[in-house]
Amino acid sequence: MEPESTGAERISVELDEARVDPDALKVVRRLVRHGFEAYLVGGGVRDLLLGRRPKDFDVATKARPEQVRSLFRNSRVIGRRFRLVHVLFSERKVIEVATFRRNPHGLEEGIPGDDLLIRSDNAFGDAPEDAARRDLRINALFYDVDRKQVIDFVGGMPDIRNRVVRTIGDPEVRFREDPVRMIRAIKFAARLDLGMAPDVYDAIVLCRDSIASAARPRLLEEVLKVLRSGASHRSLWLLWETGLLHLVLPELATLLDDDPSDGGASKRAWEMLREVDRRTLQSGPLHDVVLLTVMLLEPIGEAVAGATDRVAAARDVVEPLTERLALPRRIADEMCRIVAILPRVASNRPGRLARTELYSLASEVVAIANAARRG
Repeated sequence: MEPESTGAERISVELDEARVDPDALKVVRRLVRHGFEAYLVGGGVRDLLLGRRPKDFDVATKARPEQVRSLFRNSRVIGRRFRLVHVLFSERKVIEVATFRRNPHGLEEGIPGDDLLIRSDNAFGDAPEDAARRDLRINALFYDVDRKQVIDFVGGMPDIRNRVVRTIGDPEVRFREDPVRMIRAIKFAARLDLGMAPDVYDAIVLCRDSIASAARPRLLEEVLKVLRSGASHRSLWLLWETGLLHLVLPELATLLDDDPSDGGASKRAWEMLREVDRRTLQSGPLHDVVLLTVMLLEPIGEAVAGATDRVAAARDVVEPLTERLALPRRIADEMCRIVAILPRVASNRPGRLARTELYSLASEVVAIANAARRG
């Protein structure tokens, strides 16, 4: 079906169909066959246009969740505040289908001084409105699978061609609406090796204090996505350079303020992030506990040096994260216990620990630290 706006630019593009998920195509085509407007959207389209292999594909449609559910027996409706449909193709294979939404503020409403924080994003809309309420232009492209056309409502294709990250609309307004978008802009610039528009960079510096109003679980998830991305070194550099890191992870940021050229803790921290990225690109994302422990290993290491109770000393560093980032207590405890046993692991004196998962995780932390130390 045709999109509801005549202002869209349609660009004929032959995407590499070998990289398009056939199950996602089935979902889109069934929706269209039953009279609903439906497209591939977001990161999958963006990655294909940049010549990358997407991790997953999402679908956006005019159909309401209950209508999508009625078309797919292998599906379930999830979410309370805003319902989505997961179409299940296997135990691990899910295609997420979302009904078009709209920005509750409207694209051009509000000025940077207003209270713009989005506290509810539950209103259905049409395709142009759904594109406009997304964060970055490169993430707001729709793909019409039958016509083999990219539908660009927001000017995303020029950004793809120029390899640059820009927001949809005024970046200061966008970041104050949802402060987590600042971390996402940095993450995509780093992971996709894109430049960042000067106004986007400046708005991050200007709006960074608003990160305090972001939902804490979302902050933690974005930090983990940065660490899993294979571009954690560049991402954290940009977070540190813009001052965002000093608000999200001051324990690490303060340490990174030291000159890395002196070969001290700052240099070791950066080298460990390089090693994390190397392993991620080679073998896939590491365990979340390993990632968080490695990221904070230097500040925690300074706290436990010479301590009689290494777990308690480590907890003094990790505990603030349980409040600031809603870090689960289980993960915080595992991080502290890993740091506590690192000397035994490093000297190959595991004892009964050798048969535990904790020892396996600690061994990976030691291997990363050793590899980083070798440069």
